[in-house]
Amino acid sequence: MNQQFDNVTVQTRANVFFDGHCVSHTVTLPDGSRKSVGVILPSTLRFDLTTREVMEVVEGAAFVAINGGKETAFLAGQSWSVDAGGYFVIRVEAPVHYICHFG
Repeated sequence: MNQQFDNVTVQTRANVFFDGHCVSHTVTLPDGSRKSVGVILPSTLRFDLTTREVMEVVEGAAFVAINGGKETAFLAGQSWSVDAGGYFVIRVEAPVHYICHFG
């Protein structure tokens, strides 16, 4: 798990979703790849994806159902992926810090 990203560009305006229950900042790496770094506050949210995403838990516990499957717990250092066109439902009981890797 990455503790930091070096030599990046960070968009200063936050991405705010679901009435503020999910807040992130987009990070662009030197190779042009994008990630977002953020926090999800206690809630249950559905994310419909247009690109493949790998979600990495930095801190906290996320309970995730992918494409209607069984809910699974993901803890710090664990990740899940969903292909473009899929979705996931995430339930968090306490703030979860995450990194989203696109593509």
